[in-house]
Amino acid sequence: IGVQSEKGRWTEFILNFPLGRDHLKDEEIVPDDKTNGLKEPVNEEDYYLSIQSKIENEVEADSLKEEKNIVLVVEDNYDMRGYIKESLSDSYFIEEAVNGEQGVRMAEDIIPDLIISDLMMPRVDGIELAEILKNDERTSHIPIIILTAKSGQENKIEGLQTGADDYLTKPFDLQELRVRVENLISVRKKLQEKYGRGDFILTKTARDHNSKDEKFLARVLEVIERHLSEEDFSIEECSNEVGMSRTNLHKKLKALTGKTPSQYLRSVRLYHAKQMIEEKRGNISEAAYSVGFSTPAYFSKCFKDEFGYPPRQTIS
Repeated sequence: IGVQSEKGRWTEFILNFPLGRDHLKDEEIVPDDKTNGLKEPVNEEDYYLSIQSKIENEVEADSLKEEKNIVLVVEDNYDMRGYIKESLSDSYFIEEAVNGEQGVRMAEDIIPDLIISDLMMPRVDGIELAEILKNDERTSHIPIIILTAKSGQENKIEGLQTGADDYLTKPFDLQELRVRVENLISVRKKLQEKYGRGDFILTKTARDHNSKDEKFLARVLEVIERHLSEEDFSIEECSNEVGMSRTNLHKKLKALTGKTPSQYLRSVRLYHAKQMIEEKRGNISEAAYSVGFSTPAYFSKCFKDEFGYPPRQTIS
């Protein structure tokens, strides 16, 4: 057990637990024959991926309940953190971090829809937090609101220069905070619509931008297009070529496009097939096979789910 503290500011206790069983006495270890047939604990990432795979394979998206947007509140003051949480919890799912260092770790883990962070915190302050997250491809898309008691213009500019999306001076009006949160999440949803549209997917020049998010999506699209006709091209292969774990690819694509990697891969295939049919570069069956669908019937079903009408209406 260790402790670190700054007088009048913060105290942190650190508990380290040894791994393995070498430190245990014989009588503290349950023999294998007394486990009643229980299996070994499942690896956490394997468990997550197995659950995620089941979700991605759901045919009816309507069967999945719509979740609240996640807001991560990073604030070392207990009362202020509770105040913000209470004011937003009716509309958003709130996660809490007690300092900037923990806030960075949580943001990388849960990929929230928005972060509200205090400016002055121990170890990692709000400006450092914004700089770290905005320069990380996994978290660069997350809108960040900085809260501060410093009202000087140079402090505000410093916060915004790190990539923070908004700046609010304490004491602030709760209604103003709610409106700013709502506006930033609304902007993010509009970007999801933009990135999922055919003009972004199909037009190379539409992807020629400098933002980290658009560069990331362009890289994903290039990988998918190289394997467009391969029916067995998997999300695992896609994540490997993109250079990101399957878990992080899922979180990032879901945040940017509103779609899981499987759904996004299917959408890209369908937009390319639609373009092919419109330009009369093949019939429906040829278009289906050329973008990796195993049967024209399944292609037609997916096409109708995506665009709201069957592919034959594209021809007419």
